[in-house]
Amino acid sequence: MLERFASLPDVGDELVVIDRPPGPAWVDLVRSLWLEQVPFLPLDHRLTAREKRAIVDRAAPTAIRDDREETLLSGGRPVAPGVAVVVATSGVGGEPKLVELHRVAIAVAVRAGAARLDPSPAAPWICTLTPAHVGGLLVLLRAAILGSRVTVHERFDPERLVRDGEGSAFVSVVPAMVRRLVEIEASLGGLTLLVGGDALDRGTAGAARSRGARLVTTYGLTETCGGFAYDGVPLEGMRVRLDAQGAIEVTGPTMMEGYRLDGSATGAAFTTDGWLRTGDLGTIEDDGRLTVHGRAGNVIRSGAEKVWPEEVERILASHPKVADVAVAGRPDPEWGEHVAAIVVPRRIDDPPSLEELRGHAADQLARFKLPRELQLVPAIPRTATGKVRRASLG
Repeated sequence: MLERFASLPDVGDELVVIDRPPGPAWVDLVRSLWLEQVPFLPLDHRLTAREKRAIVDRAAPTAIRDDREETLLSGGRPVAPGVAVVVATSGVGGEPKLVELHRVAIAVAVRAGAARLDPSPAAPWICTLTPAHVGGLLVLLRAAILGSRVTVHERFDPERLVRDGEGSAFVSVVPAMVRRLVEIEASLGGLTLLVGGDALDRGTAGAARSRGARLVTTYGLTETCGGFAYDGVPLEGMRVRLDAQGAIEVTGPTMMEGYRLDGSATGAAFTTDGWLRTGDLGTIEDDGRLTVHGRAGNVIRSGAEKVWPEEVERILASHPKVADVAVAGRPDPEWGEHVAAIVVPRRIDDPPSLEELRGHAADQLARFKLPRELQLVPAIPRTATGKVRRASLG
């Protein structure tokens, strides 16, 4: 049962859901929630009413606050002690999980990232990601914790980003945003782009750097307070290891408290000695640098070989006739699976052929990694942060 109040009482450790679109008001809002120690869950304004209701029902908040009013809810459940934020995961493999992040973990993540990037505490940031994503939220939290000057964009606009970032600015982006920045053919000098969410193809990365951008690849999860490795090097205090199958496990001060109201999922996420299972496969070099190959469940097994879809996608994405691409395994009577390329052509009347794609990638990929099947589609199903929804590829 809902009851409406003119103002929100002191909620203590009770959870407040924030449901409002991105905009400049988020900077002061997050700062006040952080300083007043009010735990909150930012809701993605792009979700449907059904999707929002599903998250609210599972989160069991005490109140919902939008840009017009505050609504108290019955049956609210408190957060774990010290939890500052609850963030929904992207839900690539199913329904999103609700990650509880401790104040200390968030503060460490923000300060460790700043130390690695080496800006002054007041270095300007531009927030282009939704506050409902951990990457966007951490930018806002930089204003609260470090006093950074943060400009919030209501939506991603590459021309505006270039204008606002003139001189010097830090921006958290996903690969699709970098591709759009490159397409406008403007100078990117002064921009430091922290690229996360998925892998960036070499062609786009090279084009961005040639126009003056500094690129920093980040790897992390919502469960780790966002990126815990920059350009493959773990942040201070973070430790990474591989299990017997090459799956990445991580521990350190930025780990989540757990999944909200889901003890079984929390238990499954951690090893018996407390390391977080990321679900990604990778390798660790002798110098400690981490290379991420992709999700364990996404690997394509062709005969005795393993093919990482993300690696093939990075190469195919640089073909001039490809606007977007995903790679999947398809049943093969001889090899078990073969590589299929699902492609959005730049021009409907001039799509790439399978032979063109194979020829383009032949000098960069082993023969068993080359696509043997081509499917042309109008769009690739992706999450809000640009990750391929592989279960929807068919």
